[in-house]
Amino acid sequence: MHAPAELDAFDELIEAGRKPKPAAELGGSVSGRQPIAEQVAKRILSMIKSGNLKSGDRLPTEQQMGLAFGISRPPLREALKALTLMGVLESRQGRRYTVTDLSPSRLVAPFNSMMSFADYDVHDLFQSRALIDLELVRLCTLNASLVQRRRIMKLAEDGDAFHDDPVAFRLMDAEYHQAINDGSGNRMLTAVAQGLYDVGLDERRVASALPGVIPKSVRQHREIGEAILAHDVEAAVQSYRRHLEHVLETTIQSMSARQS
Repeated sequence: MHAPAELDAFDELIEAGRKPKPAAELGGSVSGRQPIAEQVAKRILSMIKSGNLKSGDRLPTEQQMGLAFGISRPPLREALKALTLMGVLESRQGRRYTVTDLSPSRLVAPFNSMMSFADYDVHDLFQSRALIDLELVRLCTLNASLVQRRRIMKLAEDGDAFHDDPVAFRLMDAEYHQAINDGSGNRMLTAVAQGLYDVGLDERRVASALPGVIPKSVRQHREIGEAILAHDVEAAVQSYRRHLEHVLETTIQSMSARQS
């Protein structure tokens, strides 16, 4: 559990709607520089980080928490709502809040949902993918086991059978990139990368059917796989960067084709 990332997410969630609140709450121990709801959320997150609260633990009732923190219900509910949106807490009708399993996939679920339905800029998307995916490739080249490296290489080689089958290639492509992510050993970055990969899949379906796209992707997959197998970090990162540039270029082509 990494508190800084969670707190940043909380800050963004409540930034637009927060209002100044009196500093006299929370037993007078608060500096007054932060909204009360934010301070409560940080205290709950701190308890989770320290192990005082663990997955499956039920929080006290709102009345009990209000007494414990010395605050009224509105800022308490604001904090609980934000933590629920972040995936840290969950609540069912008429029941107390519970600490979730805190798995990476759950924690990035709100992010994935927002990205799936929001308008996005394709250049922003691929800039984000470059930041995340290139680090995952670097970590994979450093950390992956021999079994994982051989699986990545085999998936790359298997792509040769799908030059004329875009649907089968897309299935293999998803497995290939997931294998690299798994080889990194970083589950949180892997979950974020999966969310970014899923954005714009409609355009990728069109792009994969463009002439020459699959053969070039397969060649690039092999180059990346060979570098990972050889523990060559620089070659793996540079090969993956060229692959992302190819994916961006063909995605833009497919978008132009659909708009014309």
